[in-house]
Amino acid sequence: MSLDAYFVLASLAALLVGLSKGGLPTIGMLAVPLLSMVMSPVKAAVLLLPIYVISDMVSVWLYRKDFSMPNLKVLVPASVLGIFIGWLTASFTSDSAVKLLIGCIGIGFCLNIWLRKTPQPTQGVDLKKGVFWGMVAGFTSFISHAGAPPFQVFVLPQRLPKAVFAGTATILFAIINLVKVIPYQQLNPYTVADLTKAAWLIPSALVGTYVGAYLTKIIHEKWFFRWVQMALLLVSIKLLVDGVRGLIQQGF
Repeated sequence: MSLDAYFVLASLAALLVGLSKGGLPTIGMLAVPLLSMVMSPVKAAVLLLPIYVISDMVSVWLYRKDFSMPNLKVLVPASVLGIFIGWLTASFTSDSAVKLLIGCIGIGFCLNIWLRKTPQPTQGVDLKKGVFWGMVAGFTSFISHAGAPPFQVFVLPQRLPKAVFAGTATILFAIINLVKVIPYQQLNPYTVADLTKAAWLIPSALVGTYVGAYLTKIIHEKWFFRWVQMALLLVSIKLLVDGVRGLIQQGF
């Protein structure tokens, strides 16, 4: 494969996926928009799914001892249900509307944290909230690999240790991505060419995974969560803008 614009952007997208799987959440959501510069967003999402799955294998091993089981017990089944809903509604769901909605949720969450006059008390694992946000995470992850903001809205108020936060996200989205394989194959069947292109991106993704894990380990906990909140805000703004632009193009 020649070193052209596609390969450079695709490798960078795979690196971002790896960094997110290494423990730097939200940054992986930039991969699909980046790769969309050289192909359709739907094709980009399909192409990157094998990269997510392979990176997940490494990240699950890296965080095999650091995760919140109470959160996973609630979020995993809820997210699988959300994926199922996304699969059933894929033919008529507006990707732009989903992006707009998730962008508004993420921005509202960040502003609520930063503008609150009194510190928000630490929250526990609320079953009803967990089921709701887990379903939203599964649904939005299926539609556009945008499951991180709903997950963070639910988990950030719990103030988990950074390794547990990263590990919980890693294991949850490893399961989500694995569950998405069969529905993706049914909606957009993989070809040998697709899998060959994905194979070229594996080294970049694996490098990103280990670099992400290393950075997560050395970054101070206070700055880690500030980074998470800032990244959530920036990605949410990007989703909102993309959503508005898409709806305008569709004539809404």
